[in-house]
Formats: sequence, structure tokens, C-alpha cells
Amino acid sequence: MNKLIISVTNDLHTDQRVAKVCNTLHNNGYEIILVGRKLKDSKNIHRNYKTKRFKLLFNQGFLFYFEFNFRLFLFLLFSKKNMLLANDLDTLLPNFLISKLQAKKLIFDSHELFSEIPELVHKPRIKSFWVSLENWILPKLKNNYTVCNSIANYYKEKYKVHFKTIKNLPFKKDLKKGRFDFDTKNKKVILYQGAVNIGRGLELIIDSMHFLENHLLVIIGNGDIYKDLQQKVSLEKLDKKVFFLGKKSPEKLQLLTPLADIGISLEEDLGLNYRFVLPNKIFDYIQAEVPVLVANLPEMKQVVADHNVGEIVFNREPKIVAKQIRGMLEKDYSKALKNAKEELIWQQQEAKLLSIFKNAK
Repeated sequence: MNKLIISVTNDLHTDQRVAKVCNTLHNNGYEIILVGRKLKDSKNIHRNYKTKRFKLLFNQGFLFYFEFNFRLFLFLLFSKKNMLLANDLDTLLPNFLISKLQAKKLIFDSHELFSEIPELVHKPRIKSFWVSLENWILPKLKNNYTVCNSIANYYKEKYKVHFKTIKNLPFKKDLKKGRFDFDTKNKKVILYQGAVNIGRGLELIIDSMHFLENHLLVIIGNGDIYKDLQQKVSLEKLDKKVFFLGKKSPEKLQLLTPLADIGISLEEDLGLNYRFVLPNKIFDYIQAEVPVLVANLPEMKQVVADHNVGEIVFNREPKIVAKQIRGMLEKDYSKALKNAKEELIWQQQEAKLLSIFKNAK
């Protein structure tokens, strides 16, 4: 049996992509250990495969990455395995070193262009470290995949290395609806789910709420600007129109997403990482049969163009966005959404994923 150690820097609980990869591999005979970290507010997880979460002294900044990678290196060094799967650049170094020291096959899943994330834009010294690491290791890798064609093409052009595309699609889901803990009667619900960080277009949609009557904005998720947005909403007296629900488990989210009338993904073009983004929330909206309003960025607008499941924002003025939302609510996307949800599912990606591991060099 192939023994595979999979590593990621998050706490495992809400990482749907990694969970899907693990389930597919586990169901096809791989013995898995999934490694991440445990935070103070991390919830217990129960999986069909083994998990390991490090309790760290540091949970942010350089010391976090150093401690996590050092702990991961030691864990990999003394654990039995045939193969390694590194998720993103921030787990790649210890995996790469162990693969060379112990002659183990290494697979790399790039969820994003890590060295181009907006958080590094104003930190040139830190960014230069990640770019140097990328320049050193990526050209040496043989078994790679990523979330979209744009990132795959970027790596091919820059490093002359091949990446396959495994889109972050959801499992096909039956439509089940829960309920919000607040009154939505006679209201249209605009939903954002995902990381509450800079560059996600959340300020724009909040500003647009000033021009939308009988509409509610629901934000599900957490992140760096969560409290700042709450303060913005309070100062602008939008408390009765904008609701923050915090982070939800995938199971609870599955019940809440179908309650929306529109799902938004309005990321800003803050560099290559955001320009090439293809958020899994778009596919979650489609699976919940919720039309999508997306940014004018190549990967996400291609989904809308190919499947006619929503609209693209070409003008980011709040008043114009509000008008576009009102127009969307007058249209019927139900047939297109039902067709798209049959096609855009994880089951369509599994054969390609398994071939990467089966044919790993």
C-alpha cells in the first residue's frame, strides 16, 4: 500500500480542497496521514484517515513558518511513507528536502501563486525569500498540479515546468436548506462566503448596500479585516442590512448557501495571485443553485461566460454594482445553474488526480 503524508499549514478543519484530495486518495487505497496545525479555537476533526496537528508556540509571521517547517521536517524524517504531497509553497521546503534525502516521490499542489499574495506586496524582504525558494525548488519538481489553467501557464512560462490543472470543484450535493438566525422575509440575500481578507471586494459590496433597499448582505467566514469591516458597518449604520456569521463548518455552510439569492466573488486585481484566482466559493454557489456576481478576472469570468450562471462586474462603482444586482434578480438562471452543477463537480476531477499519483516519478 502507498503510504502518503500530506502537509498543509492550516488547521485542516475548513480546507475543503485538501479534504477532497485526501478522500479521493483514501478511497483508492492510499494510506494517508494529513499534517497541519492546531490553534486555540480549532475544532475537533474526524476523518477516515489519520491526522496530525502541531501545537505551535508561534502562529504568525516568520517564527510561525520557521517553527512549523522545522517540526514538519522532523515529522517527515522519522515517519514511514512512500510519497509526499506538499500543499503550497509554505510547506514545500521540508517536503523537498526529505524527498531528496530519502528518495521519496514528491507531489506539489499549488493552491495559489503564494509568492504573489497581496499580504507580501508591502514586505519586499519577506517576499524575496519566498520568491527565492520558489526559484530554487520549482524547476526541480516533476509531479505538480494547481487550481486553474492561468497558474499552470504561468509556471510553465516562468520555470519551464509542467503543472496539470485540478480545479477546486465541490462534490455534487443534494439541495438542502437550513435557516438564518435573523429575519429574511421579503428580503433578497446577497452572500459572501470565504476568507475575510484584503482584496476580496467586501468593502465594495458593503458600500453598495447603501443603494439597495430590501436587501441583506451576509458574510460567512473570518480573516484579517473581519473586525475592521464590522466597524465600518457600524459607523455607516448598516447593522440591519449586513450580517457577519463568522466561520462555519462545510456541513453548516452547505445548508446556508442555498438561502442566498446572489453569491458574490468580487476579488480585486492586486497582483498575479488575485488576477488568476478561481475561488471554490463560486462552485459552491453554483452547486447550491445560486447565481454568481464575479469580478472581471480571467478564470472566474470564464466560468460565467461558459455556463451563463451570473454576471461579471466591469464597473466597480458601488451605485452601479447595486444596479447590476437589482438587474440580476429579475433574471432566471435556474436552468443554467442546474446544468452547470452537474458538470462542475469534484467527481469530474478524480481520474486526473489519481493519474498524477499513479504515474508520479
